Amino acid sequence: MTAASAGGIKTVLHPVSDLTTAKEVYTALIGAPPQIDGTYYVGFDVAGQHIGLVPGGGPQRMTAPVAYWHVPDIEAKLAEVTAAGATVREPVRDVGEGRLVATVTDPDGNVLGLLQDR
Repeated sequence: MTAASAGGIKTVLHPVSDLTTAKEVYTALIGAPPQIDGTYYVGFDVAGQHIGLVPGGGPQRMTAPVAYWHVPDIEAKLAEVTAAGATVREPVRDVGEGRLVATVTDPDGNVLGLLQDR
């Protein structure tokens, strides 16, 4: 992998209107309780993937699920995909514990997430 290569989709965030009910549904679906259980975010780790529930779509105002591509160098990948025609929707930001995220839209308006763990 080069510095700008993607490691695949390993994180999918779902906006939810009722976090308590959504947590119950996803717990039943997954068959295990969440590993992260807060009022602002609930996260499940399942078979190498992270499934997150974001109440109200969070600060990024998500209206649909967003799949996050894990990359070793988020700035390089952001530059590469924007040069290819994507548009920055949410610039790189630190969401805590060294995790960087950004989102772009492809030419058809689909939201693509980028995620780098430092």
